[in-house]
Formats: sequence, structure tokens, C-alpha cells
Amino acid sequence: MSFNRIFSTLLFVSISLAFVSCSKDVYSKNNKAHEKAVKNATASIQEIPKTKAELDYDTLSITDEWVGTTNFSIRKPNYVIIHHTAQDSLEQTITTFTLSRTQVSSHYVVGRDGEIVQMLNDYLRSWHAGRGRWGNDTDLNSASIGIELDNNGSEPFTTAQIESLLVLLKRLKWKYSIPTANFIGHSDIAPSRKVDPSTYFPWKKLADEGYGLWYDEDVVFPVISSQPSTSIPMENSDSIPETRLDPVLALRIIGYDVSDSKAAIRSFKLHFVQHDIESELTESDKRILENLYKKYL
Repeated sequence: MSFNRIFSTLLFVSISLAFVSCSKDVYSKNNKAHEKAVKNATASIQEIPKTKAELDYDTLSITDEWVGTTNFSIRKPNYVIIHHTAQDSLEQTITTFTLSRTQVSSHYVVGRDGEIVQMLNDYLRSWHAGRGRWGNDTDLNSASIGIELDNNGSEPFTTAQIESLLVLLKRLKWKYSIPTANFIGHSDIAPSRKVDPSTYFPWKKLADEGYGLWYDEDVVFPVISSQPSTSIPMENSDSIPETRLDPVLALRIIGYDVSDSKAAIRSFKLHFVQHDIESELTESDKRILENLYKKYL
């Protein structure tokens, strides 16, 4: 083998190894910064509180004596909140979530191809929910895991993405015993601010798998039987007489913040009706609402 051929082969191998190394290290700077931030954040929970005597009776001190106990555990998440990124690629979202100036993050990001990227330990408090409310909980960041789906908000979610999401939800529900009703969307907790995930999101599919609640379709949309052998589906279900349901109270029971009732209705329709979300509640919508709120009692 000639010298030039040997040299070319070695050069090709060197370039290939360098490329692989760069590919692996593309997020190394971010990961080092993350490790430092985690170390700083967790240092406070490892501190032993000082007593009044140790603090020379500082006026802010309240502890007379410290006695440690071994009966404790780490707080665990009780909700999963699903978002869409409203961006154009997984890489763009990762960049957004690793820039300190954005002040936004998520525990997981699921790509269009089904790739799952974890960005925070489940026990750490992600900045994904922002200002919001669900039931009496007004600090959802502290009680939840955030999952972002790579989607610009105006396109269907891919099959691979939803299948990966279901795998992730299965693990989270099992590991933290998260109640079925506590798998919700960003728009559910922040109805006056957010509209994600969009109407393309398959909430019913998730509910069928045990992640979130859904209404009983056979109850809400019954079939009228005119003859023993003939069933006629109701095309215009709004013809059923109106019930005396209090929609605002029902929304509040489910968990929605009803301080802006119009926004709460829109978020409810975004999740459970998924069309005509800007309109008032129809009779069909009210029957869905009546069927659902009883599941949250």
C-alpha cells in the first residue's frame, strides 16, 4: 500500500473520530453548567439548620434545638402537564431551554420522530407551567412534571411522537403513582394565557390508556331506537332538552380557574370538544361537561 493511500486512510479515520467526538460533546458545556446548577440548588437541603445559640441569638433564628430524623423522603410529582413547544424543531427547543435568559424549561421534550430528551431530574422543579391554577393548587411547577412535544401548534402530532409519549407516561404514572385525572394540558391550568396542546392532540387516546379522563360517549351521545331492529344515531344532539347544569360550577369542580369564565370554557372545549373552541357552550358541550364533572367529585 502506497504512502499516500495509507495517509488518506488515516486522515479519514481521524476526521470520522473527531466528528463522532464532537457529536457526543455538542451539549457537554450545557451539561456541565447543569451539574453546577444542581449542586448549588441541592446544597440548601443538605444544610443542618443552625440553632439560636449557634447564630448568637439572631433575631431571625427560631430553632432552640436541632434533632435530626431519618423518617423522610424526597417530595414527588403529582401531576403531568403536557405542552406543545410552538417552535419548529427539537434542536430549537433545546436551545431555548438551555439559555438562562429565557427562564423556561421542561423535564422532557419529545421529538417528532419519537426521540425523548430528558432535561431535568423528575424531582427538580422545572419552569414549564408558569402562572396558573388547577383546583386549589397555584404552584403547579412544584407539583408537576412538564412534557413538551415538538410541534408548532398548527400541525398534527406524529404517530411516533404519541407512541413515545405513551411509553413515558406509563413510566411516570407507575413510578410516582400519579392519579389518572392528573394528566392535563398547559391550557387547562392557564386558560387565560395558553392554548397548548392544540386541538390536534389526542386526549381521548391518552384517556383510553389511563392518562387523563374522558367523557362516556355512549351516555353523552345516546342512540335513539325507533324500532327494535333499527338504531338511528342522533345527528343533531343539541335537540335534547337543556339541563339545569351550572357550567361555571362544573368547570370549577373539574379544576379550572373560573375567574375568567370565558377563558375556562375555551380551555375546556380545547381539551374535551376540540372544535369551535371560541364559541359558547352548546347543549352537546354541556352534556359532556355534566358527564365529566361527576368523575372529579
